[in-house]
Amino acid sequence: MTDAADLIRKTAGDAPVSLGLILGSGLGALGEELENAHAFPFEDLPGFPVSGVSGHAGRLVVGELEGVRVALLSGRAHYYEKGDAAVMRPALETLKALGAPALLLTNAAGSLDEQMPPGSLMALTDHINYSGLNPLIGEETDARFTNMVDAYSPDLRARLLDAAHGLGQPLAEGVYMWFSGPSFETPAEIRAARILGADAVGMSTVPECILARFLGLEVAAVSVITNLGAGMTGAPLSHDETKSEAAAAQQKFRALVRRFVGSFK
Repeated sequence: MTDAADLIRKTAGDAPVSLGLILGSGLGALGEELENAHAFPFEDLPGFPVSGVSGHAGRLVVGELEGVRVALLSGRAHYYEKGDAAVMRPALETLKALGAPALLLTNAAGSLDEQMPPGSLMALTDHINYSGLNPLIGEETDARFTNMVDAYSPDLRARLLDAAHGLGQPLAEGVYMWFSGPSFETPAEIRAARILGADAVGMSTVPECILARFLGLEVAAVSVITNLGAGMTGAPLSHDETKSEAAAAQQKFRALVRRFVGSFK
């Protein structure tokens, strides 16, 4: 058990959580909807990173959502902030120590498919680690040779699709490519990503998925599409657009996540 998990248990109780969640840019409002909630700023938790990215609240909340006890990270730290691909390892180890068997990752992403415009939701089927970075570099045990086949659990993805179907809303499926950021991709990089089989691009999620699989957590992930990739529309990209488009998709995003979480009852 991590020191952070000890601290959380003293306030939030010893009951294990059924699911961990990490909310990306502009998506943290769901953390306000937990019942019987206990919130912990990242800076108060030993080993936790403190994100300096606008749109990321930077707190862990333990509480109930749809009658399911969850641990929710509103915000994350990114590789591009300090150059550490393993920056989220203490947070994920804490989710594991709190009892979470599974993790839902979310992010804001750029679409490479005109048929998946801003406002769309995409369940990740796989990823491409374009950056070449890996959070397990330096790990000394043989557990570093982590299997990444079905890194995004087919069973959990089926739950996401069932949740979307029950809501009568579309949910695309696709491959996410991780660029290190913080600069946006060039049009040439977007063309290369499309050739390599990516459906969306972003600056997070992949290192967290690798760490989660290393720790034995099942993983599902959802991208909220906030823009089309560089060069696809002729318009420049901005973080303000990312935040505003993510906010615009909040209602259907929250509905999907709530229904997905409810399936763990």
